[in-house]
Amino acid sequence: MTHSSRQSKAIVSNGKGQYEQVTLTVMPPQEGEVRVKILASGLCHTDWDSIQNWNKTFVVGHEGAGVIDAVGEGVQGLCVGDKVILNWSIPCGHCFACQQGNVHICENHSPVCGNGLCGHAHAGATTQNGQSVERSFHLGTLSEYTVVKAAAIVKFEHDVPFSSASIVGCGVMTGYGSVVNAAQLKAGSTVCVIGCGGVGLNVIQAARISGARKIIAIDINQERLAQAKQFGATHGLISIQDDVDFLLMRDLVRKMTDGRGADYAFECTAIPALGSAPLALIRNAGTAVQVSGIEQRIDFNCELFEWDKIYLNPLYGKCNPQVDFPALLDLYISGQLKLDELVTKTYSLENVAQGFDDMLNGRIAKGVVVFS
Repeated sequence: MTHSSRQSKAIVSNGKGQYEQVTLTVMPPQEGEVRVKILASGLCHTDWDSIQNWNKTFVVGHEGAGVIDAVGEGVQGLCVGDKVILNWSIPCGHCFACQQGNVHICENHSPVCGNGLCGHAHAGATTQNGQSVERSFHLGTLSEYTVVKAAAIVKFEHDVPFSSASIVGCGVMTGYGSVVNAAQLKAGSTVCVIGCGGVGLNVIQAARISGARKIIAIDINQERLAQAKQFGATHGLISIQDDVDFLLMRDLVRKMTDGRGADYAFECTAIPALGSAPLALIRNAGTAVQVSGIEQRIDFNCELFEWDKIYLNPLYGKCNPQVDFPALLDLYISGQLKLDELVTKTYSLENVAQGFDDMLNGRIAKGVVVFS
């Protein structure tokens, strides 16, 4: 199948903590690949962190939705014009992790815990001035076009705006999956959620959908607590200044949970000092989940694990994209999962700087770049 190259405006990190809008050449897909015209790309704290810390040149962005623009040889079940969501944790299907059902931690393709290299489409798929440019998390969604492996594609036919569909591929999946796939939250449970940004709101609505009877939202911002209640929180607590070990918050939560503590607590702040906080809030034999991906060293007081407590650190909500993405969209169509309400503000590629500024200063739950 013959395809021509595309010129594509994109946001590219320069490896020195800055980024700029450039024009890239995006080549036709090779065997097993597809080219996607991106119509919306979510902005995530991970995008900003990667710009600051990766020290290399790459196309920014890992949350995206759009339509297939070209299909490479050997690709089955995907056609030009199909609506798709991109998935950054691309399963190979045959490694040990994939065979165990843990496709989100694929040993071959994962950019986080695998060798990462095999998950990319061919190196020359995206170029600037003739030089190959890597794509963030195999995707590079802050670009008008991108080339990815067919396994990175989840096709959908649901009636959902692309701006809402785009955020399913990371923020929504991470929050929802941490509740449903990782914690396997039981109906009738009591839940604490520390941090009510984009991911925390998805933890809250997943807990509501799962039948939690009490959902206690905890944040430093009263406006975020008000928004948390719109997504399903039944109670809100303002975080107490200097209560780093969450001992004062623990006492408040126990008063609200028959003196025991919550059945589940989810940390969604990415603040290393709060890595142990969910342990302080749960009852004996409760489950604490570190959702936000803290990677710094944390010193734990082992008394926090008393007694029989479980501490989980799931990646990407233990995502199985071909199963979970359609399920999330089904929940959206039925009115149970809020997606449109998560998208606080949309931006063009030209004012992405404002989007990052709004995100970093907590003015939005979720920002999305929309392509014309």
